[in-house]
Amino acid sequence: MTVPTPHPTPSLTSPLHARHLALGAKLADFGGWSMPLEYAGGGVIAEHTAVRQGVGLFDVSHLGTGTVRGPGAAAFVDRCLTNDLGRISPGQAQYTLCCLPDGDPRAGGVVDDLIAYLHDVDDVLLVPNAANAAEVLGRLAAAAPEGVSVTDRHTEVAVLALQGPRSAEVLAAVGLPGSLDYMSFDRTPGTGDVTVCRTGYTGEHGYELLVEADRAGELWDALLAAGEAEQIRPCGLGARDTLRTEMGYPLHGHELSVDITPVQARAGWAVGWRKPEFWGREALLAEREAGPARQLWGLRAPGRGIPRPGMAVLDGTGAQVGEVTSGTFSPTLRAGIALALLDTAAQPAPGAELAVDVRGRTSPVEVVKPPFVEPHVR
Repeated sequence: MTVPTPHPTPSLTSPLHARHLALGAKLADFGGWSMPLEYAGGGVIAEHTAVRQGVGLFDVSHLGTGTVRGPGAAAFVDRCLTNDLGRISPGQAQYTLCCLPDGDPRAGGVVDDLIAYLHDVDDVLLVPNAANAAEVLGRLAAAAPEGVSVTDRHTEVAVLALQGPRSAEVLAAVGLPGSLDYMSFDRTPGTGDVTVCRTGYTGEHGYELLVEADRAGELWDALLAAGEAEQIRPCGLGARDTLRTEMGYPLHGHELSVDITPVQARAGWAVGWRKPEFWGREALLAEREAGPARQLWGLRAPGRGIPRPGMAVLDGTGAQVGEVTSGTFSPTLRAGIALALLDTAAQPAPGAELAVDVRGRTSPVEVVKPPFVEPHVR
């Protein structure tokens, strides 16, 4: 499991903080927010398994929320972020990246990855990561044309994630729409003030629910009550991390950063390469054309070893050919797995045998192309 990075500022708390304490949650700092790492009565492995086999409920209210509104708001966002909003229609969401602009010494590096909800051509909702929300929204606000407003709603909106093969049944039991296409969302009079989106960060069929912060407790309680028949579990961010690592999903600060580009992280699918404009476009086009010096791969440990972030990856001669970015024990595979940036000059390929340096001792690993576990998001 990736250990949360210490944050220098005092922790903020979710509107569900008191409920987490009542459930015996172990709390940790995530991007300046005190959030559940795991709950009493099972821990990470039990919560992970609940999502893979049944249903789990996460509080991810540390994620940022911001609106971009005004004439041509969607076109403005499209000129800034990497993905092509023209590929989707109102009522759909899109994974995208905010990169450093051309002219910056680290142009093309990733400021953050986020989800854009396209309400209409004049209204876009953005959900960035906790630690980077202010930076992303600040950059957009500084670049916004006259008439377009960028509003930070981080503490006003709570975000819940209902994930797992039984998640649709739980949504139906509380009267929320579950029959949505992947990466589509619904906010109709029938759903009140809850926006339901068919997405998530676990690799399973699931939903993310956006609700006004003062209604989050009501929704959390209703979902847990409705999910009792499905053996629902409240799940902490520890299980969210093991689940996303099994899928090979990137985490900002690990597989993406201002020093790690989408090309290196195999996130080029989230770049609208044919668009005439987005931040970092020329640098990324040049890197794609030349080929990246390093690229993201998966590693699987055949023995008991568990690769951890920061460990050096070694070839058969003992030379360093990369570094682990995320590493954990996979509850599904019962094995250590990792994501790592490997030098392309080393010509890594699936099945290749490498090793990781565990405090001066080498531990064997096999190169694999993620995901480690078959996804069921669609």
